[in-house]
Amino acid sequence: MALRIGVIGGGQLARMMIAPAVELGLDIRVLAESEGMSAQLAATAVGDYRDLETVRAFVTDVDVVTFDHEHVPQDVLRALVADGVAVHPGPDALRYAQDKLAMRARLAELGIPQPDWARVANADELQAFLDDHGGRAVVKTPRGGYDGKGVRLVRTSADAADWFEQTAADDALLVEELVSFRRELAQQVARRPSGQIVAYPVVETVQRDGVCAEVFAPAPGAGDRLVQVAEGIGRQIAEGLGVTGMLAVELFETDDERVLVNELAMRPHNSGHWSQDGAVTGQFEQHLRAVADLPLGDPSPRAAWAAMVNILGGPADGSFESRFDAAMSEHPDAKIHTYGKQARPGRKVGHVNAAGDDLDDVVYTARAAVDHFR
Repeated sequence: MALRIGVIGGGQLARMMIAPAVELGLDIRVLAESEGMSAQLAATAVGDYRDLETVRAFVTDVDVVTFDHEHVPQDVLRALVADGVAVHPGPDALRYAQDKLAMRARLAELGIPQPDWARVANADELQAFLDDHGGRAVVKTPRGGYDGKGVRLVRTSADAADWFEQTAADDALLVEELVSFRRELAQQVARRPSGQIVAYPVVETVQRDGVCAEVFAPAPGAGDRLVQVAEGIGRQIAEGLGVTGMLAVELFETDDERVLVNELAMRPHNSGHWSQDGAVTGQFEQHLRAVADLPLGDPSPRAAWAAMVNILGGPADGSFESRFDAAMSEHPDAKIHTYGKQARPGRKVGHVNAAGDDLDDVVYTARAAVDHFR
């Protein structure tokens, strides 16, 4: 009988696991939050991932559980483990992707380079941090933020007053120094439960309005030192936190040539979409191999350069389908991926990959193909 992989969450990441699961002979099943989600082709159940009994019912006929997102509550995750369910990544690792304060504290214990940070429970503590860091800082809600949500640049403690009002008495916010960086990078690694790790090339990511817009692989101009440092950070975090599956480490390359950890994601990640068409083993296949504890695939690039450009928002009028003909005709070497989502300003509704020997040509191809869907 085929190994049964249960994915909690029905978004585009689960959708993009379907094809490699079929190719690997895995039986993929999805618990979607609602009908009609991106991964509806494999949705065998619909329900609330925060409800233990709903999740328990879903996992009764799967062998391994993994995730489209990191939002499943810890009590649900730990109940599954207590029931004997194989959960990858497990709750002990996922808590560091779910809680940024816990992540910062654990990375400090591991000696991982990161921005100066502090736990602040009130306006006075935030103001003290601002006074010590040039009067500007970044405040984050420890849980629930993504794609720029739950992140705010502040210059006075009053700029976060509403967040403090919403914070429970025994809780706090995370404040970080405002890092002066030349660009953002991402390092992906995959790790099996039995310990094997492989690393992808470090990539450059371009953010717009807090959302990843473009990725260039490998990061242009990355020297041997940067490549070694980024990969070392990724491997150390995967081992130190006990991550199983794909891990994406978002990084700052600072103006003074340091590499600092910004965020973590324990699943396939937007920074790795290029690998679907640009690497020997794409991140979605790699994630499935890892959580199933199968030998990991080769993460090497297939070409000198690859680029990924997100389709954000989608067509203001007409359908996606009406745009494919022109995009494909004009850019036959572009690989177009759509998520089955309705167009909405700023929403990630698809992406385009391109690969080749010339970076400028590759980036042009991906951007030009995306323009057909705007």
